[in-house]
Amino acid sequence: MGIVIALIVVGIVLLVLGIAVKAAVFLLWIGIILLVVGAVMGVMRRVHNKV
Repeated sequence: MGIVIALIVVGIVLLVLGIAVKAAVFLLWIGIILLVVGAVMGVMRRVHNKV
C-alpha cells in the first residue's frame, strides 16, 4: 500500500513541477490501477471469508 501512495505522490509532484509530465502521468495511472486492484482484492477477500 505504501508503494502505491508513493507512486501517486511522486506523480503529483512531478506534474505540479512540470518535470517529465509523461512519466508523471504514467506513475499516476500505475498508482491508481494498483490502488483499485488492491481495493477489489480486499473486498473479495472479505466476501470469501464470510461465506
